[in-house]
Amino acid sequence: MSTAARELPFFVYGTLRPGAYNHDRFLLGRTVAEEPARLAGALLYDGPGYPYAVPAEGRTVAGTAAGIAGDLVTAAPGAYGELLAVLDLLEEYRGPGHPRNLYERVEREVLRVRDGAAVRAWVYFAAPGVPLGPPVTGGDWFSRSVPPTPGAPRTP
Repeated sequence: MSTAARELPFFVYGTLRPGAYNHDRFLLGRTVAEEPARLAGALLYDGPGYPYAVPAEGRTVAGTAAGIAGDLVTAAPGAYGELLAVLDLLEEYRGPGHPRNLYERVEREVLRVRDGAAVRAWVYFAAPGVPLGPPVTGGDWFSRSVPPTPGAPRTP
């Protein structure tokens, strides 16, 4: 499931955010910091109870600038390997370019809101060919007009 990876924080933008459905199920006790952040150059799309981020390259959403609101999550000391494995399994990431990936885990620069610092982080983008729902205007999963599906099993 997970491949060797640099120990970077994770940018989460859906049901793994603090207060969302999967946060306590998958992150509680495995993190040392969770801070508001923004991913520039990406767009957010609705999915089946969870969102998909995609690079904005060549895409536009009327009335919104490219960027996604989320949180920068840092693994607790000694918990990185476990957290990486859990998130790769949850996001159905089997390795770079694997044909059965639901998401691709990629390294991107994320802006931490509190100080504007650029931080390298892992981001789970929708894998090629994944059917996207409607765009989430404004790029914030929490501010969309459709409530999340109760019992949704995954999402970044």
